[in-house]
Amino acid sequence: MNATHVSARQLGLVSCHACHLLSRMPKTSAHEVAHCSRCGEELHQRKPNSLTRTWALVIAAIIFYIPANYLPMTITSTLGTVSADTIMSGVIYFVHNGSWGIALVVFVASVLVPILKFSILIYLLLSIQFKSIWRPKERTRLYRFTEAVGRWSMLDIYVVTILVALVKLGVLGSIEAGPAAIYFAAVVVITMIAAAGFDPRLIWDVVEEQNE
Repeated sequence: MNATHVSARQLGLVSCHACHLLSRMPKTSAHEVAHCSRCGEELHQRKPNSLTRTWALVIAAIIFYIPANYLPMTITSTLGTVSADTIMSGVIYFVHNGSWGIALVVFVASVLVPILKFSILIYLLLSIQFKSIWRPKERTRLYRFTEAVGRWSMLDIYVVTILVALVKLGVLGSIEAGPAAIYFAAVVVITMIAAAGFDPRLIWDVVEEQNE
């Protein structure tokens, strides 16, 4: 016999976005706002304007990602010679010098992970808007993956910060952060906010609507 699955929303329950207390949604008028009995945060069945806000943040992150790859990430000065390296030129440099491990880490953290996050978030947004009921469990896992790996994109910024702090040799040589570092940091932060603002329960709402 198949088990009957009932969602919290169908039972009139709501989870607080701040403290995650599960409580019964109080009855309010159209102009009143319900608040959590424990922390006082506003209660919503779903994150307000989740799709619109996530779309806006993803588009903004993609726009910032262009100068993050086009502009130099580091500017190196050695005995009067100045050279600038972008993310990809840095990866190529490490490959040519036999540092395959470092090249792989930088490529994954700075190129592969951001593109994966863009692709997954866009796919999830489109699947909800087109009311897809295909593999909701797998789509939920994709969201969890995106939420978990987001912070690792900051690895490139950490590397640049360490190099800037360590390589201070005066006239002999120095490394400075290039303008791409600001744009790339913005990409990482914006995509993390976009993932946090996306409500994965919308994936299951579509499934429930199709099964009613």
